[in-house]
Amino acid sequence: MRILLYSGKGGVGKTSVAAATGLHLAKLGYKTLVMSVDPAHSLADSFALKTTLFDARTADPFSVKPNLDVQEVNIQLEIKRHWRQVSTYLTSLLRTSGLGDVEAEEMAILPGMEELSAMMYVNQYRREKTYDVIVLDCAPTAESLRFVAMPTTLDWYMKHVFTVERNILKVIRPVANRLSPVELPSDSYFDNVLELFGRIQGIENVLEDPQVTSVRLVSNAERMVMRETQRAFVYFSLHGLTVDNIIVNRVLPPEADGFFKAWREAQTGIIDEMKAYFDPIPLRFAPLFSEEVMGLERLERLAEVLYSTGEDPALVTRAERPYSFGKNEVRLLLPFAIKGEIGLFKKGDELVVEIGTLRRHVGLPTSMVALQPARARLEDRTLVVEMRPLA
Repeated sequence: MRILLYSGKGGVGKTSVAAATGLHLAKLGYKTLVMSVDPAHSLADSFALKTTLFDARTADPFSVKPNLDVQEVNIQLEIKRHWRQVSTYLTSLLRTSGLGDVEAEEMAILPGMEELSAMMYVNQYRREKTYDVIVLDCAPTAESLRFVAMPTTLDWYMKHVFTVERNILKVIRPVANRLSPVELPSDSYFDNVLELFGRIQGIENVLEDPQVTSVRLVSNAERMVMRETQRAFVYFSLHGLTVDNIIVNRVLPPEADGFFKAWREAQTGIIDEMKAYFDPIPLRFAPLFSEEVMGLERLERLAEVLYSTGEDPALVTRAERPYSFGKNEVRLLLPFAIKGEIGLFKKGDELVVEIGTLRRHVGLPTSMVALQPARARLEDRTLVVEMRPLA
């Protein structure tokens, strides 16, 4: 199965590009699912499926045409299906603080529940071989990074906190429940968390496998958007995901004149910069259409532009992993990074890399666990960390 993850700054047209790609894949004969991972769903709107503002038919895979389904994760439905024990406990806890039933239920929806639910579906469809390709229409960059970081974050919690927390509560629960008005979480609460973890286990390896998962960054030919696209490239690379394409959307035609001539000239300069910055990652271009790209007919027109030579979006075009391990050496692809902006230290069996607002724990192979980072250098847009034994 292939997973194609579309991300980028808010408002650049990710949903339209993801939807058009799904249509093209279905036309090529792939059983395709386009799934919205953005809590503010607009995927069904892009396909012009919703008859009302809150039409919930797409909460489960909904057939658009042969070989093509769409899905928008509905958090209220997911709480009933997967998060009941967690939500019930949090709701009861919040009620003791004086909140009413409705307010407590709303507050019990924790950040990340929706993203984890989407991740569980992706893993389920992969295990059951339900689809040939899953196209993920992701939220803007920061939320997308939280989505791809979820498996690692939850894995850390399960390894370092979950078991200790559960064992301690088993001991103190009988006494604490008699002394405190707040009932501590029951075994069913922990069983629910354990079950949820089991549903996403292994997905981090799938996301970091370039033969399975590819990231496509959608951008516009604007300097502010380009800079966020550069940061997204670095952040996804640091998370171990392979970016294989940049889609520059809403490009003005060469013949643009009058008011739009200056915009077109500015876009041309930005596009030249992007080609230099992202090389050897290919850029793909889509024009600014005269009409809103919405509905099957217009999405098909966008697909025809994006894949005008009959390309297959599901093909693996870049198999280079963002980081690799050599003899006493760790190599991390970090384009656009400057040495002074990078923090680096070792914690246990992990190498911790910090850049911007992001911190990434890179698990070291057994042969490097006893080594320490001794020297680091940037070489051909790659951070090379030399690992040596303690003196």
